[in-house]
Amino acid sequence: MKKAESFEDLVVWQKARELTKRVYEITKDKKFSGDFSFIDQIRRAAVSVISNISEGFERGSNTEFIQFLFLAKGSCGEVRCQMYVAYDQWYITKEDFNTVKDSARQVSGMLGNFIEYLKGSELKGTKFKTPPRKSWAEESKEILQRIMERQGIKPRGAEDPKA
Repeated sequence: MKKAESFEDLVVWQKARELTKRVYEITKDKKFSGDFSFIDQIRRAAVSVISNISEGFERGSNTEFIQFLFLAKGSCGEVRCQMYVAYDQWYITKEDFNTVKDSARQVSGMLGNFIEYLKGSELKGTKFKTPPRKSWAEESKEILQRIMERQGIKPRGAEDPKA
């Protein structure tokens, strides 16, 4: 499995993007035309899914990433719930209802699996990567060299080429 270099590499983000695109397409229908607050709410919920996945990824810590994935998962539930409202108000067809509902359920399941994977991972995230450490001997040698340079002392064996 290839390591994700950016949130765009995550399959769950790609699926969430498709979900968001579908929500926008559906809510452009004239049946929604007078219900501006509902359109805004369902679109914001869909955008929240992809936004939380990407923001969590960029935080650089698995703990924070998991927290944002849970928020994205909650937004999937909100999109699914709002599909019921849209269907009950005759804004969408049964086919559109099932398509978006199933897509939200799929993304939610993927998020749940991803969360469980990250919980079990020993990796902490890029935020916690430490640079390679020098040995005590290397560190001591560098400190001694800096002190000697400040005091104008030449290291042993260093010949003055002008002499």
